[in-house]
Amino acid sequence: MTETIKFSLDGKEAEAAPGETIWQVARRQGTEIPHLCYRDAPDYRGDGNCRACMVEIDGEPRLSASCIRMPEPGMAVQSTSQRAQKARRMVFELLITDQKSLEGDLKTQAHALGVTESRFPAGPVVDKDSTHTAINVDLDNCIQCGLCVRACREVQGNDVIGLAWRGARARITFDQDDPLGDSSCVACGECVQVCPTDALTPSHGTGQVVDKQVNSLCPYCGVGCQVTLHVGEGRIQRVEGRNGPANRNRLCVKGRFGLDYVNHPQRLTQPMIRKEGTEKSWELSIDPDDPLKDFRPASWEEALAKAAGGLVGIRGKSGPGALAGLGSAKGSNEEAYLFQKLVRTGFRTNNVDHCTRLCHASSVAALLECIGSGAVTAPVVECLNSELIIVIGANPGSNHPVAASFIRNAVNKGAELVIMDPSDNYLSPYAAHRLNFYPGSDVALLNALLHVIIGEGLHDEQYMMAHTEGFDELSRHVKAFDPEKMAPICGIDAETLRLIARKYATAKSAMIFWGMGVAQHTHGTDNARCLIALALICGQIGREGAGLHPLRGQNNVQGASDVGLIPMMYPNYKLVNNPDAQRDFEKFWGCDLDPDKGLTVVEITHAIHDGQIRGMYIMGENPAMSDPDTKYTREAFAKLDHLVVQDIFPTETVAFADVILPATSWLEKDGTVTNSDRRVQMGRRALDAPGDARQDLWIIQEIARGLGLDWDYDGPRDVYEEMRGCMASIANIPWDRLEREDAVTHPCDAEDEPGRDIIFTDGFPTPSGRGKLVPAGILPPDETPDETFPFILTTGRILEHWHTGAMTRRSAALDEIEPEPSLQISPGDLKGLGIEPGGLVTVTSRRGTLTLATRPSQDMPAGLVFMPFCFAEAAANMLTNPALDPFGKIPELKFAAVSIKPA
Repeated sequence: MTETIKFSLDGKEAEAAPGETIWQVARRQGTEIPHLCYRDAPDYRGDGNCRACMVEIDGEPRLSASCIRMPEPGMAVQSTSQRAQKARRMVFELLITDQKSLEGDLKTQAHALGVTESRFPAGPVVDKDSTHTAINVDLDNCIQCGLCVRACREVQGNDVIGLAWRGARARITFDQDDPLGDSSCVACGECVQVCPTDALTPSHGTGQVVDKQVNSLCPYCGVGCQVTLHVGEGRIQRVEGRNGPANRNRLCVKGRFGLDYVNHPQRLTQPMIRKEGTEKSWELSIDPDDPLKDFRPASWEEALAKAAGGLVGIRGKSGPGALAGLGSAKGSNEEAYLFQKLVRTGFRTNNVDHCTRLCHASSVAALLECIGSGAVTAPVVECLNSELIIVIGANPGSNHPVAASFIRNAVNKGAELVIMDPSDNYLSPYAAHRLNFYPGSDVALLNALLHVIIGEGLHDEQYMMAHTEGFDELSRHVKAFDPEKMAPICGIDAETLRLIARKYATAKSAMIFWGMGVAQHTHGTDNARCLIALALICGQIGREGAGLHPLRGQNNVQGASDVGLIPMMYPNYKLVNNPDAQRDFEKFWGCDLDPDKGLTVVEITHAIHDGQIRGMYIMGENPAMSDPDTKYTREAFAKLDHLVVQDIFPTETVAFADVILPATSWLEKDGTVTNSDRRVQMGRRALDAPGDARQDLWIIQEIARGLGLDWDYDGPRDVYEEMRGCMASIANIPWDRLEREDAVTHPCDAEDEPGRDIIFTDGFPTPSGRGKLVPAGILPPDETPDETFPFILTTGRILEHWHTGAMTRRSAALDEIEPEPSLQISPGDLKGLGIEPGGLVTVTSRRGTLTLATRPSQDMPAGLVFMPFCFAEAAANMLTNPALDPFGKIPELKFAAVSIKPA
C-alpha cells in the first residue's frame, strides 16, 4: 500500500496521497482556499499563475501556490495566516481592476474576501468579439488565468486557443490572432465552462434566471455524456458537462449549445388526425409555415381510439403479420422495452426494429457470432492505456467528438494512431499512419493484415490456444491474401500493410474503434469479422488498453438493442426462434408469442410494397429521411392503410401519418439509457412537456390498452424493474442504485460491486466459451462506378447536425453554424468538372437526383464525394442503395455510384 505524506495544515494533522497538492488536501478536509486558474476536475493540472491560492509555509520566505505545491513530510502550512490573506486580497484587487462587468467565479471569490473595488487604474477597453455563432468573447473580463488554453489544448485537444504577446500586451488569441468566428474553433465550449470571469460566454439562451439545476444526459450520440442543465423560465439556460465516466466534464457543440430544440415553435403539442379526403403522396412537401395543414386537432381520447382501432382492425382482417412497429434509440430503455413488448404481445408479431438496422446491425451480427456479445469489450477511455489505436471507417471528431478528444489525449501521451479510411478526417493530423484505402476494399486490406500476422508467426499462440477456435480454417483462408496481391485492390502498398500488421500484433495493448464506414456495406458483417479476428489472434482483448469498440451513433442504440427492440431477438439477445427462449418469455409476459423472426427496417418497406404490411406504429423514428432509396420508402408509407406516428416534431415521416401523437423530448422525461460503453445511466426530467404533449411511456401504454392488453405501469421505475426480471445484464443494477450513482456498467456481478468496464478477460459467452474466428472473402459493393455513374457517394453525419436533423436543425446555434447542405468534393474533381467552389451541381444515382452546392475538401480523395443526410432540402438517401448485407440486413449507405454535373 502506498504510504501517505503527513504534514500540518492550519495547525491540524493532515495526510496527502502521493501526487496530491496542498489545495486538494485542503478541499478534502473542508478548508476552502480561493482559486481561479485551477479546476478540481479530471485532466486539469494546476498552473499556479493567478496567485489566488497562495499559502504560507513555515520556514519559507515566499508564499506558495497551493494548486501546484505538493506537501512534504513534517511541512507546516498556514492557509489562513494574515500574510496569506493579505496577499490574496491584493491579488483579487489587481485582477478586478480591468473588469468592466465583474461576474463568474472571480466575483464570487473576490466578494468572499471582501474585495469589491480596486484602487488601481484600469487599462484600455478591448472590443468585444461576437463573430462566433455560439460563443461571445469579452477580453475586458479576461484575467489570463490560462484555463481556456489548457481546456482547448490539453483536455479537448483542439489547440485553437493560445496566449500571445508579452507583458502588458499579452492576451488570449485564437489560431493566428483571428476573430473566434473565423478560427478553427469547433465550439465544444470547454473554454466557456472553465472561464472564471465570463470573458467567454454562450451566445444563445443565456437567460439571467436559473430556478434549478438538473443532472441528466446529453440526448445525442452514443458516448453518453453526463450534463448539468441550468433551467429557468421554462428553458435550458446553460449546459455544463459533468464528471461522468464517459465524458469527464467534456461536451461537444451539440451537447453544449444544441438543446434549445425543445423550445422550437414547431413542437407537436396536441394530437392530430388526418383530414378526410387528403391524399398521401411520396412527393411530400412540408410547408414550413404550416407543416400540419393536412391534419386537424383531436382530443387524446379520439386520437388514441383511432390509432389503436386502426391497428386492431388490420390485425383482425389481415392477421398479425400485417402490422409492424419502428421504435427509437433516441428515447429511454424503458420506452424501447415497452414498445417491443407491445408489438410482440399486442400486435402478436416480431416485426419490430429500430435504427440499429441502419448503423451497426452488421457489427452486432459479427460480434454475436464471434464472441457471443453485441457490445463493446472496453470503454472509450481505455484508449488512454493503449500503445496503438486503430480507427477505421469512422470520423469520431465529427460524430463522437468527446470520444475523439480521448483519442487525441492518448496520442499526446505517446500512443500511436492508425487511421484507416478512404478519406481523411478530424483525427488525421494526429495519425502516425493514414491508410486511405479504396472505398469498399476493407476486407482485402484487413485480410492482408491477417495474412502477415499469421504468416510471420506474430499471433499470440498462447491466447489463441486458450480462448479461440477456427484458427486452422482462418489460416488457410488468408494465405491467398498476401499484401502484394491486395495492394492494387485496396490501394495501400504492401510494405505499409506489413508495417501496420506488425505494429498491431506486437503492441503491448491495442484498441480498434470503428464506425458506420465499416458497417454500412453489403460486406459490413465481413468487415467486422475481420476486425474481431485481428483482436482474437493477437490477444488484444480482455485487458487494459485493448479491445473492440464500435462507436454507436445514437444515445441509446446499445440499450434499445439490449432490451429487444430488434426483430430476431427478445431482451438480452435471446433468439425468438429458440423454443426455450420463446417459452421463457411466454411465461414472463403471460401470452403466446410468434415463433418466427420478424422483418427488419428495409424488409418492412419491401413488405409494404408487396401488400403484406398494412399498418404501422412509428415512435421517434424518421425513416422517410433516414432509410435508403427514400423515394421507394416514401412510396411505401403512402400505401399504408394506417400509420400512427409518435414524435416531438412534424418530421418527414409525420407527413404520412393518419394519427399523430405528440410526445416528450429527452429533457422532459425520466429514464435510463445505455451508452456505447455499456453504461446504464440515469436521465432526469428538467422541463415540462409543452401543451398537451404526453410522456412516451403513457402513450405506449394507452395504445396497449386499446389493443386489449391489461397494462398498469406507474412510470419508468416500474418498467425498469420488470426489465431486470428478464435481463441478467442489469439484474444487479436496481433503479435506486442508478439514482444514487448515475451510471453503472453492465455486466455487474453484484448490487454492491462496480460494473465491469473490460469484459472477456477469461473467455466468451459462446457455446464453447471461445471466440470464433470466421473467414471473410472479398465481396464487391452492390454497384460500382461506370461511365454513366463515375463517382462514389458516401453519406454520414457532420459535427453540427445529428441523424435526420429533426432536433439539431431546430437548434438556433447549430443551424446557424451549418445551415445548408453541401457536397464535399476534392478540389481536383471540382476543377475537372469546371465548377467553382460553392457552385450548384446535380447529383444523380440509379434511384434519384438532387441539386445542391459544392464544398471543396482536401479530405476527399479523387472520385469520392460526401453528403450529410440531415438536410430535408437535399435528402441524401434519395440517392443511396438499399442493397442489404445478407447477415446484418443493413443497407449499403456508404457506397452509391453517382454522376455529378453542373446544375
